[in-house]
Amino acid sequence: MLSTFTGRLLIGIAILVIIFLQFKLWFGEGGYTDRHAMVELTQQQNVKNLKLAERNRVLAAEVNDLKNGMEAVEEHARLDLGLVRPHETFVQLSALPPPVVVASTPASS
Repeated sequence: MLSTFTGRLLIGIAILVIIFLQFKLWFGEGGYTDRHAMVELTQQQNVKNLKLAERNRVLAAEVNDLKNGMEAVEEHARLDLGLVRPHETFVQLSALPPPVVVASTPASS
C-alpha cells in the first residue's frame, strides 16, 4: 500500500514539474511569447532599416552630384535659394493638382 502511494506521489510530482516547465517554456522569460514579440520587433526594424537605407542611397547620390557636377549646384541654387542669372526670368511651376471647387446647391423651401 505504501508503494502505490509513493508511486502516485512521484507521478503527481512529475506532472507538476512538467506543468511548471511548460509554463516557463510558453510564458517565462525568453519563452515563446517573448520570442514571438522579438521576431515582430525585428521585422518592424528591418522595414525601417530598408527605408533608411534607400534614403541614404538617395542622399549619397545627391552628395556625389554636388561634388562632381555644376548642374546640381545650379539646381540647388535656383530652387532652394531663388537665385537667377542676370537678365534672366526664372519661372517655377507647381506639380500640385488644381483646387477642387464644390458647387453648392440652393436650399429648397
